[in-house]
Amino acid sequence: MTNNEQDEHFDPVADHPDVAELGYEQARDELADVVKQLEAGGLSLEESLALWERGEALATVCERHLAGARERVDRALASVEEPGRAQ
Repeated sequence: MTNNEQDEHFDPVADHPDVAELGYEQARDELADVVKQLEAGGLSLEESLALWERGEALATVCERHLAGARERVDRALASVEEPGRAQ
């Protein structure tokens, strides 16, 4: 498998299944903590990579929650904008 093929199939949440269960606010807050730790430095390369991978998983979960929220808003707007539809 080439690097490009690996990138196409990369699912950061698969390596961190506990992250998939987090709500948006929990994932966002933990992601902010991960960023602070990485920015502070002082970690070994291996620790930094592990933390970065967890951050990627957290970011993916946040994006999924936001996409779901966007869909709900779009559906709500569509139902209000449809003429003649009961409210």
